[in-house]
Amino acid sequence: MTPLRARLGTLALALLTGLSAPAGTATAAPAAPSPTVEEQRLDQAVPQEILRRSGFADVAPEFGHDLERARSYAQARRIVAREGSALWRRAVDRAQGRGPAGGDLSRDDDRPLYWARLGMTREVRTWQPGFGLTDPQRRALLDRLERTSRGQDDIRYPGHARLRRILLTGFDPFTLDRDIRISNPSGASALALDGTLVGTAEGPARIETAVFPVRWRDFTQGTVERTLRPYLPKVDLFTTVSQGRVGRFDVERTNGAWRGGFPDNDGVPRTETVPVADPATQPQWTTTTLPYRAITAAHTGRFPVYDHTEVTEIPVGRTDPVVRPDGPTPGSTARAGGGGDYLSNEIAYRATLLRDRLGLHDTLPGGHLHTPVLQFGAGNADPATGAVTDPEFVRNRLDIVAQVRAVVTVAAEATFVRR
Repeated sequence: MTPLRARLGTLALALLTGLSAPAGTATAAPAAPSPTVEEQRLDQAVPQEILRRSGFADVAPEFGHDLERARSYAQARRIVAREGSALWRRAVDRAQGRGPAGGDLSRDDDRPLYWARLGMTREVRTWQPGFGLTDPQRRALLDRLERTSRGQDDIRYPGHARLRRILLTGFDPFTLDRDIRISNPSGASALALDGTLVGTAEGPARIETAVFPVRWRDFTQGTVERTLRPYLPKVDLFTTVSQGRVGRFDVERTNGAWRGGFPDNDGVPRTETVPVADPATQPQWTTTTLPYRAITAAHTGRFPVYDHTEVTEIPVGRTDPVVRPDGPTPGSTARAGGGGDYLSNEIAYRATLLRDRLGLHDTLPGGHLHTPVLQFGAGNADPATGAVTDPEFVRNRLDIVAQVRAVVTVAAEATFVRR
């Protein structure tokens, strides 16, 4: 090659390189991640039917259009916060009979909120704005959307001196690969009870609620503590709620510091000690301070309510797990609390550990309530051929939600009179 041709070739290469990446400009934004396992279920027929029959099918598309109009990260943050909060309020209003039903799906259904939220998170996760979006910015948008659409930023207690304060939490549906039609009565209870009042002999009490994901990573990242820490010193009673056993309520007496390995909603298993801040002072067990004797003695609905004391432990000097019907023995290592070794147990453990670390063990009643499993009606149990809802399914959910309210009222009565 001649010197002239070499110089011309170098110049051409520089021009081509300059056209594709001009000197001094920012590098391209990271590629958007793929939808999660949880988000991918959204395309199946059942979620789409639930969204259509509740009027929530428009949530994710309209949110996506709003995102496309964002011209900066700051504007995107405002859109995410506004629309996440709007989804929570829309779900609460629907559950409590305000505004249009949006379709023939019963108002007490928690599933429209769950599937609509996943549609929104998928929009954020796969969005590629023209201004570029860094990975930390995308994660921050997703976090903001999760918190606002779960009511975690919507806990408000009026400043009336005589108004008692109750905090209640629920969960998303789970085991969706077993039956994608599943609803979670704890999440339905959170929607039905948010902002409502219950009467006690000592005056009214206001219930505020939030819903949590069924994902190990969110709990590892401290979502429970971040949500509850500002409010536990200010409330008069709290209870975490989840779906538990068939045909019964359980007040879980003891919670254990162990994850048993069952996969979460993203298909991720975890088998380990519950990871918390300051693990050097972490106890193996925490206990309820709910008035379980009063709760189990009262007639609160058609399902029996038990004081559940069983745990699984590794006793001191042993290596194999042992089931203890009456709670843990001194110095033992947790392998399952009364609520098992899944996220039901973990939210109870984290909430009560936070209560204790805030110095509130002797003054703040709190613990975990397991609801009955929400069952479909006879003839509609097969997930492959069954309908997304039926009259018995709705009646079961309504009865469970009503009994959660009754249990909370009994707990408030017992607690407030003592005070």
